[in-house]
Amino acid sequence: MTDHHDHEAPEEVMWQGRFITTKRKGRWEYVGRARGIEAGVILALVDDYVLLVEQYRVPLGANCLELPAGLIGDEDANEAPIEAAARELEEETGYRAGMIEDMGRFYSSPGMVSESYHLFRATDCVRISDGGGVGGEEIIVHRVPLREISVFVDKKRAEGCAMDGKLLMIMGAEMMG
Repeated sequence: MTDHHDHEAPEEVMWQGRFITTKRKGRWEYVGRARGIEAGVILALVDDYVLLVEQYRVPLGANCLELPAGLIGDEDANEAPIEAAARELEEETGYRAGMIEDMGRFYSSPGMVSESYHLFRATDCVRISDGGGVGGEEIIVHRVPLREISVFVDKKRAEGCAMDGKLLMIMGAEMMG
């Protein structure tokens, strides 16, 4: 059921920073990316393994286990999403994809955040460097057997690591498979 009052209300910018904008529309308050910046998330497969990254996330106050990802157009407004995904995969993991497929646009938490992300599947990945990110990101790269993803997630959770919800798609595939 749609609340037409909120749907038809004007959108107000409450605050805007370099990367984030807080907005209000009717009774709804939410957050979005500033300047139309989007994100690219990469499901990178190396044979029967998936590449995951772990890095400290200030909003969580903990390391977080995630799929490799990054912003599209944050430095070059003309960067194509697929180019950004290839760049981020190399920067974060040290792997270069032989093939990248756009799996579509998704929304991470649509009740609170208007941010969307493009999901890419990267295959035929070859290691070309150590990865670890740029500018002091200190990213830890994990190459995890697909059949053991749930065990790995449980181990990292026991160590105090937070989990990105996008890991559920891999864990669900493991359970179905």
